[in-house]
Amino acid sequence: MNPALTAEAAVQLQEGITLTLSRWAALRMAIENEWGGRDSLQKSQQLGDLLFHRLTQSKEQVYIDDIEDMLDEFMLSLNTEIGDGSIEEIAENLMVMREECLEGNFDSIKRLKETNVPSVSYSRQPGSNDEDDSDDDSGHDGDDNNMGGEKSTEMEVDDPHQQSSYNQNGAMTGDPIVNETPEVVDGWTVVASRRKGKRN
Repeated sequence: MNPALTAEAAVQLQEGITLTLSRWAALRMAIENEWGGRDSLQKSQQLGDLLFHRLTQSKEQVYIDDIEDMLDEFMLSLNTEIGDGSIEEIAENLMVMREECLEGNFDSIKRLKETNVPSVSYSRQPGSNDEDDSDDDSGHDGDDNNMGGEKSTEMEVDDPHQQSSYNQNGAMTGDPIVNETPEVVDGWTVVASRRKGKRN
């Protein structure tokens, strides 16, 4: 039988589970893209509740393999097969967090709370290395920012020969001008959640 948690430790563990799952990239992608259907978000919240119950209320000893199996089965229910080792990592983190909570140690949960993860979607552009490019074409930084919501293929390659095909507003000729400027963070471009036209 599992040792009982104090009321404070139970609250901390529940929050730690929620934070851990919310930072799991594979789960976030499955939810954002609704790979498990329209109710993918609700399913993920149920997973948090199931994990909490298993870690705190199970009459049998809980092993890391049990948690890994729960996570794997859940991701399969979202039509997502995980092979990157993240299931094992998440399961280990949850087991360590549980053990720490049993000891009254909430340091790992406190660290999770202190680290913010952006809640926006990111798309990586192939061949893009924005940090290095900004040094190479320092005279064109203003022009690049005016391209806004243009097609991502126009922003993938920073070729000096393409500069001549932009009009005075910095947009490709023949394409509509969009006033929004994408935010680039560490080589990743923030993707707006509302777009006109095709949806991915």
